[in-house]
Amino acid sequence: MLSLVAGSAAFAPVAPMQSAVAPRAASPQMMNKAGLEALAKQQNPVLGYWDPIGLADIDLWGQGEEASIAWLRHAEIKHGRIAMAGFVGYMAAANYETIGAPMASSMYPALPSGLSAPEVWDAIPFLAKLQIIGAIGVFEHISEDKNFLAADGKTHYMRGGTPGYMPTFKANVHPVPLNLWDPFGFTKKLSAEDKAKKLIAETNNGRLAMIGLMGFVSAGSVPGSVPALDGVIPAYSGDVMAPFLPAGPMESIWSIGKLW
Repeated sequence: MLSLVAGSAAFAPVAPMQSAVAPRAASPQMMNKAGLEALAKQQNPVLGYWDPIGLADIDLWGQGEEASIAWLRHAEIKHGRIAMAGFVGYMAAANYETIGAPMASSMYPALPSGLSAPEVWDAIPFLAKLQIIGAIGVFEHISEDKNFLAADGKTHYMRGGTPGYMPTFKANVHPVPLNLWDPFGFTKKLSAEDKAKKLIAETNNGRLAMIGLMGFVSAGSVPGSVPALDGVIPAYSGDVMAPFLPAGPMESIWSIGKLW
């Protein structure tokens, strides 16, 4: 689990990265393991650096230590943001009959009453699910595309860029009025130190959200596994790890092959 790596976001000056593939420029956004350990102390002075399975020691794709750590940092920041959205989304879906339009009647076809959050997902049309997955794919492409990054004067996070940075839409031939990240520019006047501090807070909140979201999923899939949520999260008989299978009894994730 990527959240086990205790360093994932901040800005710390380090020496140039030595790569087996090609030399790359030094950057204040990239760091070696020593920098990661120092960052972990800033993020959690009590726990400090904790990487029990040694993720930070893996040379990913032969890219070198600093590029590998940058990938891990970016991945954790991104997964934390997704988990924060998912945590709120789970609660919204669990209350779909009273939130918004409400969602039950605004969907087509309309959702039946009394569904749990995972059952809401099962009930929406397959094409709606594809739209959601497609939108996520577009955002993922934007975050990795060198042209979008270059339009902002940035480089890829594994090449000296900023882990966790989400590009604006400057490179888009069809400009979007508001950016995905900080659309109203609240962080424009913040100093680098303030941004680093807020990024540490965001990372910690993301870690908590990952634990919380998995708590919801676990409580629904294995009743009694999260005592604090007993009677709060309804039991779910489907397979949360196979989101495109028809709703029904628990099946192995490998049975996804039945769709094909």
